[in-house]
Amino acid sequence: MTTEAPAASGRIVLLTASHRVAPGLLSWPAWQTLHAADRVLCADEGHPQLPYLREAGVDVEIAAPTAQELVDACAGGRTVVVVPSGEGDRALTDGLARLAGSGRVQMPDLELLPGSYDLPGARLIDLVQVMDRIRLECPWSSQQTHKGLAKYGIEEAYELVEAIEDGDRDELREELGDVLLQVVFHARIAEEDEEQPFSVDDVAGTIVEKLIHRHPHVFGDESAETPEDVKEHWLRTKAIEKQRDSVTDGVPLGQPGLALAAKLAGRVRTAGLTVPLPVGEGIGYELLALAARAEASGTDPEAALRAAARAYRDAIRAAEGHAG
Repeated sequence: MTTEAPAASGRIVLLTASHRVAPGLLSWPAWQTLHAADRVLCADEGHPQLPYLREAGVDVEIAAPTAQELVDACAGGRTVVVVPSGEGDRALTDGLARLAGSGRVQMPDLELLPGSYDLPGARLIDLVQVMDRIRLECPWSSQQTHKGLAKYGIEEAYELVEAIEDGDRDELREELGDVLLQVVFHARIAEEDEEQPFSVDDVAGTIVEKLIHRHPHVFGDESAETPEDVKEHWLRTKAIEKQRDSVTDGVPLGQPGLALAAKLAGRVRTAGLTVPLPVGEGIGYELLALAARAEASGTDPEAALRAAARAYRDAIRAAEGHAG
């Protein structure tokens, strides 16, 4: 007595692709599977991949089968590829899971095939898209200007510094995001300028070019063995780029006083100039001397004062009877 072998149950392939990668850029296994499949189905007729699939000779059917219909379509060892929508086809995948768990259905092989993957930095694309929609649809965000947002940039920068000094990793991640938001927000506003518009891509392109140019030991033929060598490269290329008349050019006078004093002292020292500190009466001149001395010894006076102030804050809270 002989028994017939059960009919081959076939294969269901769920082909996923990152929306952060340009449509049509699929992996070689994905293209092989698409061309070899018996049927290729997609429920979304506006799916961005469809024009590229059809251009490559893949016959895509616009269909939204149920789980059972999809299983039936695989009868006889057939392979069916499903191109899910951007939001995913939750009803279909849940239905397949129920059928598989019932034990009453001979299920085809189920395969999840990534057609493309996110590259590092891919979520930045999401941020740009979200910012664009907020700029267009939010009553508050749509009215903001560079000048109006300037104070938030300062606040977020200080909150980032505080998170770094606290050593709180969760807080650091959040504050880095807030600073990044300021960059993307300003770049989005800049797109609307009638005379000199630029985009976040222009911003990124500018800093990429600057980094490459100022790191000839990484991207060019020069060599740097020590951090001091790197700093020398940086200062030399920066001086050529800026063509400044004074070492004080480019030093923002609006920064905190101790940081400003240390920055000026650092510029003088790096340039090899001999400029005696001004002599005068009052605490300001004493602080200037302290800031210059700190910078010369490799200490950030602004950070040092903040650390001392935080210790003072803790002492005050202890005197008030607060724990921690």
